[in-house]
Amino acid sequence: MPPPSPPLAEITFTGEVIAWRGPAPYVFVALPDETVMPVRVAAREASYGWGVVPVAVWVGDVAFTTSLFPREGGYLLPLKVAVRKATGIDLGDRIAVRLAVVAKNDRA
Repeated sequence: MPPPSPPLAEITFTGEVIAWRGPAPYVFVALPDETVMPVRVAAREASYGWGVVPVAVWVGDVAFTTSLFPREGGYLLPLKVAVRKATGIDLGDRIAVRLAVVAKNDRA
């Protein structure tokens, strides 16, 4: 297997943890407006359909993979229950996030 390619986009931001009625787990962080265009450009190579964008994410010392959900012209980052428990994150918290959009051929 070849080594993974560099990420298509790397983004660091701070955002508020919100609830959103929609797909589980219902808890998200909205990406700030200034991060939407770099994700949208990277999504051309990374998205596997339905507009979702696969990402590797770091919140504190916890790393995980998920997909960004397109919503109202931007993206929502779902926060898994296991991540929230491990980091003590709750609704309304402002958290620092680092994420990398990865190429299709670098996903397991």
